[in-house]
Amino acid sequence: MKGDAIFLNDLGLVCALGHGTAAVREALFRDDAPGGVTMNETLLPGHRLAMGAVSGPLPSLDHHPVPLHGRNNALLRAAYLQIQGQVRQAIERYGPSRVAVVVGTSTSGIGEAEQAMAMWRRQGRWPEGFHYVQQEIGAPSRFLAAESGARGPAWTISTACSSSAKAMASAARLLRTGLVDAVITGGADSLCQFTVRGFMALESVASERCNPFSARRHGINIGEGAALFLMTRDPGPVRLAGWGETSDAHHVSAPEPEGHGAIAAIGHALARAGLTAADIDYVNLHGTATPQNDAMESRAVSTALGTDVPVSSTKPLTGHTLGAAGAVEAGLCWLAMVDNPGHRLPPHWWDGEPDPALPALAFVPPGATAARPLRHVLSQSFAFGGSNAVLVFGEG
Repeated sequence: MKGDAIFLNDLGLVCALGHGTAAVREALFRDDAPGGVTMNETLLPGHRLAMGAVSGPLPSLDHHPVPLHGRNNALLRAAYLQIQGQVRQAIERYGPSRVAVVVGTSTSGIGEAEQAMAMWRRQGRWPEGFHYVQQEIGAPSRFLAAESGARGPAWTISTACSSSAKAMASAARLLRTGLVDAVITGGADSLCQFTVRGFMALESVASERCNPFSARRHGINIGEGAALFLMTRDPGPVRLAGWGETSDAHHVSAPEPEGHGAIAAIGHALARAGLTAADIDYVNLHGTATPQNDAMESRAVSTALGTDVPVSSTKPLTGHTLGAAGAVEAGLCWLAMVDNPGHRLPPHWWDGEPDPALPALAFVPPGATAARPLRHVLSQSFAFGGSNAVLVFGEG
């Protein structure tokens, strides 16, 4: 029903590709060389790895109390400041109690806890600027409520790599209840040793730029970033047309090999949007470049959407931003649908060597364009524990 339409009215974005939509757009659509991911040897001394680190200074958090300090919240503030004007208008129009906050994360303030523990081990005391609340999963939503002045419901979702995609679906459901009129939604994650070492223990980290769906793929690049949308029922440039969520619970970290849960999530998202596979103009793949995930996802896409739809993984550009990935990649889809007169498509950077054991998908080469403006775009997020989330975007 038309009255149920959910719109993404504005976007704030910071990731390895840059700060702000203009900078990210320019870097995303480059066709001469991939950007974003760079070599990093400071996070993990003794290990030189490709990572999607956000460069440059982040906004100050000095106007907030110490429990709300930390890199994760600084990334969120960098994204929030880009949509602050529209959020303030929504608060003035609807009242602060009618504006909610729903965001996803997986790291929250674990990085600050790591640094604090290191000082405790060295000196037997905690840093003056550390508070244990910084590492709580609820910290991002508390921060955004304090930063924005929103006084509606505020919560954080943490389901690993599907966190912020599920947060956006949750925000849409909240709007449809009529309890609020606007939601600040998206997600953030910051680089920390915990996640990098965790994926290294799984032997899933590539030392060089990741190579999704290649016969020579062997792991991910960890990244960081934040993406926030102002979501309302007021017409905007992009609709959240549909979403699908499933849980196949096949294994604590490995995906169900045939992609049954992923296929179901795609089907639910299409059904909610009132679309068929033929209506989708582009798919942003989860595309982690790990052997099992790419194998599962290629089978799921070929079964649910066919092999002709243009697809790409943007993780060689941003790194895998984990709990922020769903929102960051939704932001890249938003950029492909808004102010894109050349109909450019997000490119799939890889070595061009397909895995012969996998279905052949239509990977987008750098510089490729669509024949017309993108009308419907689908984005996929598949997480540990079989948590699957798929978002479908439509033109506003």
